[in-house]
Amino acid sequence: MSQHDNPITQLLRDVPFMVIDGALATELETLGCDLNDSLWSARLLAEAPEKIRQVHQAYFEAGADCAITASYQATIAGFMQAGMTASQARELIRLSVTLAIEAREAVWQGQSDRPKPLVAASVGPYGAYLADGSEYRGGYDLDRAGLVDFHRERFELLLESGADLLAVETLPSLDEALAITDLLAEHPGAQAWITFSAKDGEHISDGTPIEACAKALANCPGVAAIGVNCTALAHIESLIAAIKRACDLPVLVYPNSGEQYDPVSKTWHPAACDHGGPSGLVQGAEQWLAAGASGIGGCCRTTPADIQALADWRRAR
Repeated sequence: MSQHDNPITQLLRDVPFMVIDGALATELETLGCDLNDSLWSARLLAEAPEKIRQVHQAYFEAGADCAITASYQATIAGFMQAGMTASQARELIRLSVTLAIEAREAVWQGQSDRPKPLVAASVGPYGAYLADGSEYRGGYDLDRAGLVDFHRERFELLLESGADLLAVETLPSLDEALAITDLLAEHPGAQAWITFSAKDGEHISDGTPIEACAKALANCPGVAAIGVNCTALAHIESLIAAIKRACDLPVLVYPNSGEQYDPVSKTWHPAACDHGGPSGLVQGAEQWLAAGASGIGGCCRTTPADIQALADWRRAR
């Protein structure tokens, strides 16, 4: 991984805001993949890697400035529980980055009218490995030191994989974010964004105010950006404002489509009401940028069409 400046701030010299990609799993299901598995989309790293590359390519073609890899739920322990060896697990984690890089090169080569897109290697929370919905609750049975130990090997594999930075995402607790900063401190020059899941317009999933999270992370070496993902559209504007009150780092937001997820049944349902929030990414983009966002994309249930609409909107501004 590059030892140079924050790759997000470098990209933002060329674009008014960064367009992040959308949901990987949603599009894989559209392609006919069955993801009803504790490994979720990471299972396809072994079974259908070409489908993952195809989805990354679709997002780059739609205009995304950054792809997030299929390593969210890819852990050595998780793969070994699924019957793989530790060596096979390591290779699949590296493959997640290779697939995104191959897709980027296929699309970007010869396109002089856009900056080179980034590849962000996804680091999902401990709760994603547990596959019990706890990435939306927190309250783990591991302390900060235990979380450092859990994340260390995948973190290091992804740092060495050729990605531009890490996307440490959907974190439900500040403790887990601080564990990531401990690992960043062990690897000078490494860069990662940290995004939280949030339960309302002020608090992350375990109830900690997001302003306190931003304040705690603001000056940690290697933290390239702070933000929120996998969160309802209606909460995004106030969450951005709270982060901006506490730090000057780029703020990234990639909310869900607007539907609500039931982590027990692992199913999606229409939102009960919209709480007055925007109905989609393009509808929310103007207010999110005004609040201080530097990057916008989509999480669960968003598609390449959503990202293309966002990129088209940016181009037309």
